[in-house]
Amino acid sequence: MTAPNFWDNQQEAQKTINEVNGLKDLVHTFDDHQENLENLEVSYELVKEENDADLREELETEVDKLSKALNEFELVMLLSEPYDKNNAILELHPGAGGTESQDWASMLLRMYTRWAESKGFKVETLDYLPGDEAGVKSVTLLIKGHNAYGNLKAEKGVHRLVRISPFDSSGRRHTSFVSCEVMPEMDDDIDIDVKTEDLKIDTYRSSGAGGQHVNTTDSAVRITHIPTNTVVTCQSERSQIKNREQAMKMLKAKLYQLEIEKQQQEMNEIRGEQKEIGWGSQIRSYVFHPYSMVKDHRTNVEVGNTNGVMDGDLDPFIDAYLRSQMN
Repeated sequence: MTAPNFWDNQQEAQKTINEVNGLKDLVHTFDDHQENLENLEVSYELVKEENDADLREELETEVDKLSKALNEFELVMLLSEPYDKNNAILELHPGAGGTESQDWASMLLRMYTRWAESKGFKVETLDYLPGDEAGVKSVTLLIKGHNAYGNLKAEKGVHRLVRISPFDSSGRRHTSFVSCEVMPEMDDDIDIDVKTEDLKIDTYRSSGAGGQHVNTTDSAVRITHIPTNTVVTCQSERSQIKNREQAMKMLKAKLYQLEIEKQQQEMNEIRGEQKEIGWGSQIRSYVFHPYSMVKDHRTNVEVGNTNGVMDGDLDPFIDAYLRSQMN
């Protein structure tokens, strides 16, 4: 930052400043925890000498607070993979089941939006295809915030719902599936080789809510990467150029994710692990009937408060998953 040419590229300079500020926050937080620990040690010695019930109760409260704070700090330190700090691109795709699955996708959309807002993250809708009767056929969100991808990578997989369907006049129990894809948003300078001749680019008119400018021009963009048959769409901006730029970022993110999955598969084969990848890899079940429970099948974390989870309380699942990856 002290280099004479530091401000020549303002965008790069700002990225460096943000990185420095993030590191400073970590150091300051660590120093605060260390100071609190030292204060608690002094308080502990005092409690031993005085044997005062009020002092002991106060100490126990402060120890509990520090323990929770250290837990959170440890989790932040676990997010050290190359793109953990990036914004996240999250896609939801309902499985077979029509309206029931599409409604489940809209419930998950609300859940992730609530979770992101509780973290102070900004949520942008990049692509939205409404369901025929209710819910959504597909939706793509850009979730902006420090460590957004690092946290949300825990949500990648298939989410299963068991409930009495409000769309079934016979009141029968239904099981629905929605696939959740999560990728880091890539910077423009990311080193992923995408050849122009490998791309098929289509433009079309935007659909869904968007005010008077929607459907007046072919501003929505669909890009197909022919070698991998990877498709991305973006219709969040009025400008076709901006939608194209965002779609290219999404494509790079998907190609990066494919490369990561390929490497993980190779490592699993080397280790002799057999893990189901793709649509069958159900990571979590949300049961509303005949009892209430949300269970993560990777970590065996169970939560009885289904309303809390659907309101965005995903931290127990994310926390457990990230810690399991360190073992």
